[in-house]
Amino acid sequence: MQPLSHRIRRPFIQAAAALLVAAFGLVAVVPGLARAAEAKLTFLLVNDIYKIDGDKKRGGFSRLAAIVRAEKAKGGTVVYVHGGDTISPSLMSGFDRGAHIVEILNMVPPDVFVPGNHEFDFGPQIFRERMAALKSPLKLAANLREPNGEPVAGFKDSSVIEVDGVKIGIVGVTADDSPNKSSPGDLKFTDLIRTASAEARKLKSGGVDFVVLVAHANRVQDFALIQSGAFDLILSGDDHDLALMFDGRTAMVESKEEGEYVTAVDLSIKAEERSGRRAVTWWPNFRIIDSATVEPDPETEARVETYRKDLSRELDVEIAKLAVPLDSRSTTVRTGEAAIGNLIADGMRWATGADIAITNGGGIRGNKQYVAGAPFSRRDVLVELPFGNRTLLLADTGDTILAALENGLSQLGETGGRFPQISGATVEVDKSKPVGSRVVSVRIGGEPLDPKKTYKIAINDFMGRGGDNYRMFIKSKPLLGERDSKLMANDVMAYVKERGTIDQTVQGRIVIK
Repeated sequence: MQPLSHRIRRPFIQAAAALLVAAFGLVAVVPGLARAAEAKLTFLLVNDIYKIDGDKKRGGFSRLAAIVRAEKAKGGTVVYVHGGDTISPSLMSGFDRGAHIVEILNMVPPDVFVPGNHEFDFGPQIFRERMAALKSPLKLAANLREPNGEPVAGFKDSSVIEVDGVKIGIVGVTADDSPNKSSPGDLKFTDLIRTASAEARKLKSGGVDFVVLVAHANRVQDFALIQSGAFDLILSGDDHDLALMFDGRTAMVESKEEGEYVTAVDLSIKAEERSGRRAVTWWPNFRIIDSATVEPDPETEARVETYRKDLSRELDVEIAKLAVPLDSRSTTVRTGEAAIGNLIADGMRWATGADIAITNGGGIRGNKQYVAGAPFSRRDVLVELPFGNRTLLLADTGDTILAALENGLSQLGETGGRFPQISGATVEVDKSKPVGSRVVSVRIGGEPLDPKKTYKIAINDFMGRGGDNYRMFIKSKPLLGERDSKLMANDVMAYVKERGTIDQTVQGRIVIK
């Protein structure tokens, strides 16, 4: 096997050296081992950040920029890493396909970027365009290839840097389940664990002292990567939680979501020759930085504010005409089939390809009446769906669907929020029967419900967590789970715009006798 310096470094060593020195003061690796070396450096991780402004207390790109600038101002080697999932989903991304996210990131660009599954939400061409515009000097994805087997332009499998004589290899892998969760088109993905491990072995055989993996990987994969022993430090994304693990051999961190926390891993690495062999010892120090403790970066905040104004203008854009009146008053959407409930549920089913869509009437909050002939805007959709819910796609049996409908119909006459608004099905109900046995018949796609057949079910994430007592969905198999699904409001907006005219009426989807 050729040495790594011949296979990887030599073709791009000069260009990589210039980028790395400019970006964070590192020197590209040159062949040859130093006899003894000690390096001190910091890896700074953020992952899964979509919202430009977070909430009122923490998160958002302005606070993230402030943290990164402050860490780099301390001096020394700081490697700012983004673990992926950023250009989607957010309300603004639904309009410009993530262009504003890249512009904001470029104000304080990550030194290392690994794409997550949401980078592919708008298709392969938008992915290529956004990644080409991103100014990160190291874009890594060892398990991602073009249809012809070549790496995506601008991406590498790994890179090797040298800090004070210590050689550090950085491997990147993207989410290998992206074809199931997103829209990467004809881009090709190899197994995340096998590819990352193989790349780490290449680096080690080339004389690297310390291997860092940046992976958009779920927690099961994280544990497998730790157990492999192939990596010293794993910087992960995808799970949206704050995680820190260290077993004395491998460290793994994830920084929750939305820039609420940023994890700093301070490393002290010693490498020296012992009896003709390279011996490496290291120790990490972990700092969890709560973004609530920092003031937003003024320059980034000013740019974010312009996008807030742009978003406000975008929301007032008409997307359809009302051919019929709509009524979203709570007494309408919580007591029976409603035309606006049909519209929303149809949008969910259209966006996911589900067999049936169910959404709770209590999640429709406009509490207003729309007249026929009036324009219908993006803002109107947000008025009706203000909670930022996502559209989940689950797989479960007819028995579960029946249980969900019985739950939704258990508060008839009480204006309960659990009342189901549905698409793709018709339900006949006998309100005189006891709770739990009110559903007389269900048809999905025109066929009688099969209790043992598996169906694709679209619901909102509030229901998916057991909200409004829809607990039967907690154990359903996720096809598009909470981390991977899109905003329900964006799905409905896209559906309404596609139609151009809103003509949904009460159609006998739920008949109460």
